[in-house]
Order: sequence, then structure tokens, then C-alpha cells
Amino acid sequence: MKNKSPQLILASASPRRSALLETIGITPSSIQPADLNEEALKGELPPQTALRLSQEKAKAIAAKNKDVFVLAADTLVACGRRELPKAETEDQARFCLELLSGRRHCVYGGITLVTPEGKMVSRLVTTRVQFKKLSKTEIEEYIQSKEWDGKAGGYGIQGLASAYVKNINGSYTNIVGLSLYDTLNMLKGNGFH
Repeated sequence: MKNKSPQLILASASPRRSALLETIGITPSSIQPADLNEEALKGELPPQTALRLSQEKAKAIAAKNKDVFVLAADTLVACGRRELPKAETEDQARFCLELLSGRRHCVYGGITLVTPEGKMVSRLVTTRVQFKKLSKTEIEEYIQSKEWDGKAGGYGIQGLASAYVKNINGSYTNIVGLSLYDTLNMLKGNGFH
């Protein structure tokens, strides 16, 4: 009798994360977003927040699901020590774009995997991104596109904003929402096939 391959639950509401996994042939058995307060703790730096949130999401979903793999992630954009919001309004998106214009910023991706045995493995992925100087017109055109809606840092690199990126140092898929290189290595290294 063939061993039944273990199930993988994606603890994320992000359609981009499940789409990214599918590009490398991984389809989660189910998608169960963890409903958590995603605000940074007092004195916490952006990379620490991204890692902690991925761990809390994974723990919350693993507590309800036994004998499965649980994969969770959190993506955060920061300019210096300042965490940028997930843009939900035009004003938030405009604030982010004006701040990112002509500057470098970091995209932090916290990834956590809980194995069927309950072992937890986490990794922090950092990608540095440099935006060109944006004109008022470019910012307003991007605002009108609505591509910023719900995106960390007020932009999605896989759309119109790709034209604003001068330079990337690190994982492109981390900016989209999940570093596939790191995720695949974590899964394979912990017995997921």
C-alpha cells in the first residue's frame, strides 16, 4: 500500500501566496487564514514583526489541525525602521508611494512551517528594492489603477509598479508574497514531498 502523502494547509488569506505555490506544483489541501491582530508590538522592528506573525499564524492553524503540514507567511514593507501599512485607502497608497519614491526599501517575508510531528521551522527573507523617483502623475495613475488595494507598502510588483523598480537585491517572489526558493527548501528539508 502506498503511503498517503501528508496534507499541506496554507494559513493565509492571500490569493497571491496560493498562486505562487501552484507555479511550483504545490496545491494546498486547504486554505485556512489565521485571524490575528497584525500590529507590531511596542519596540518591535519590522523584520521581527514579519517573523513573529508568520509563527503566530502557523501556531493558530496547527493547533486546530493535527498530523498535517501548516505553512504560514507574513510580508511587510519597511522604509528604514518605519513599517508601511497594507494600503486600504487611496491616501494610504499615496503616502506609501511618496515615501518609496526615489528610495530603497526592504520587503521582509516571515515564513513558518509546522510539520505533522509539531516541529516548527521559521525563516526570515529580506529583499531590498529601489524605486525610481516617481512623478505626481505616475503616483496618481497608479492610485487610479487600484492595484495597491490590500498590498503591503501600497504596491504590487507583479503589475504596473514593476516599471518603477530600478533594482532588486534578493528574492522577487518574496516581494509578491512568498519566497518560493526558501519555502520549497523548508518543505523538502522537513519531509514534504
